[in-house]
Amino acid sequence: MPETPEVEAVVAAVEAGTDGIAVPEALLREEAAAPAAEGEEPRARSLYAEIVQMGVPEKIKLALRGNRDARMILVHDTNRVIRRLVLQNPRITDAEVAAITRNKNADDELLRLIAERRDWVRFYGVRLGLATNPKTPLAIALRQLATLNQRDIQQLAKSRNVPSAVATQARRMLATQGARR
Repeated sequence: MPETPEVEAVVAAVEAGTDGIAVPEALLREEAAAPAAEGEEPRARSLYAEIVQMGVPEKIKLALRGNRDARMILVHDTNRVIRRLVLQNPRITDAEVAAITRNKNADDELLRLIAERRDWVRFYGVRLGLATNPKTPLAIALRQLATLNQRDIQQLAKSRNVPSAVATQARRMLATQGARR
């Protein structure tokens, strides 16, 4: 969905640091975090709290230069520009990209950007993630089906967690493969 010129101007001003918008500090800061759940590392919780408190310029730099933990937190940021910049980080791995494609809460724009990169789509886990994620644009998901192995196509044909067009196409592929034998 295209942004209005007013929204684009505000985003540009915020990114440049010239916005002049006053927001109460209490709304920007996460108050005392709940105690860490059993098995959860307290450092991860404090890193999340630190990143949530950062401004847009700091988040941009962290998205482009941050470590794996920072990237995995920022890929869920509310600002779509930050989410896109995470994919431009030169240290992002195929495994991280595959994890993004498997995430059912991933943004369809992120999934589209991942599908456009040949070096990521060469990785089987990325193709499988794109095909099975219900938020993947339909044309992209259908294109991935032809590259999947038989077992995964069988699972997709039975799955209720994918769009019906993807499951239907998977069933058609199985039927034509069965007819050839």
